[in-house]
Amino acid sequence: MEETTQVKEARATLKYARISSRKVKIVADLIRGKDVNEALSIVKFTPKASSEVIEKILKSAIANAENNHEMKAENLYVAEIYANQGPTLKRIRPAAKGSAVRIRKRTSHITIVVKERN
Repeated sequence: MEETTQVKEARATLKYARISSRKVKIVADLIRGKDVNEALSIVKFTPKASSEVIEKILKSAIANAENNHEMKAENLYVAEIYANQGPTLKRIRPAAKGSAVRIRKRTSHITIVVKERN
């Protein structure tokens, strides 16, 4: 029988983030597969609205890995990062001739999974 080695992973999730998942995916694509230190510096200097949110979640995932799974921060990399669409808040704005226009305030669920390199 083959012996499969269990790869440790740590994850952090933010639900109902008040930012569109489309905007989050732009920054998520930049750091996917990178070492965590490199990913943190990329996020820190990316002038996008979602980079602040992603930085917090990434730091949380690193802390989860160190504290809950006894992993070393130097060996970690961003294995997965994805942003799914959350519920949309619907608001109404007055428009011309007494009509109303619907405003969609989108939310997203962001998940980051970090794993250890061998």
